[in-house]
Amino acid sequence: MMLSHCLLLASALFAVGVYGLLTRRQAVAVLLSIELMANAANLCFIAFGHFRGGATGQTFALFSLAITVAEVAIGLALVILLYRSHGDTKVDLARELRQ
Repeated sequence: MMLSHCLLLASALFAVGVYGLLTRRQAVAVLLSIELMANAANLCFIAFGHFRGGATGQTFALFSLAITVAEVAIGLALVILLYRSHGDTKVDLARELRQ
């Protein structure tokens, strides 16, 4: 597999993530789209690390995964708060949580 194939796959995953982020109204679907975009970035890190030699790409991907796990934990806590207060997980209802 060549570097261009890896980057093409990563860009397709990122494009699907952006499409999901812009078109979805459910908070869980938005979080999944953000996760897909983060995984596309991780794929780029690993591909560049593999083709340039060394473990730098894998190190960046590992740090990125740790940050993504923290983001998902906070995002799911917000989704649970939104569901408890409104009974639905639509992102439009999150504006009503502001005081």
